[in-house]
Amino acid sequence: MKEFFSKFKSRGAGYEEEFPDEFNEDYVQLETTTSKDPKAKIVVRPFILDDFTDIKPVLDSLREGYTISLVNIKPLRERDPVELKRAINKLKKTCDAIEGDIAGFGEDWIVVTPGFAGVYRSGSRVESTSEDMVSEE
Repeated sequence: MKEFFSKFKSRGAGYEEEFPDEFNEDYVQLETTTSKDPKAKIVVRPFILDDFTDIKPVLDSLREGYTISLVNIKPLRERDPVELKRAINKLKKTCDAIEGDIAGFGEDWIVVTPGFAGVYRSGSRVESTSEDMVSEE
């Protein structure tokens, strides 16, 4: 039995010699920074919320960092105000995480921006927010 295992032991020793030196290191350092194109264009992209699941492409584009989203909430507002409120809360949490901005304009639209952009709000008039649009129902 010892002879059987000694054959494997002697074969295993030979494998170490066949590996290149880079595999014998204790660790490998990986680059953690992502290389973003410094000349990337900012995209203004419209979205329509028919259902709560339609919020995923909006969130994904915001997390990429180069998209200002114009979101039409009318279909969801007319069909299910509870789901609309849930979707808006999800958008707000994502905006807070990416240090973006969110604001409603008109009754049917919301603008969501990444951290590099903001939404102008006049100081003399309080503009309605997305929660105001939902609570008016």
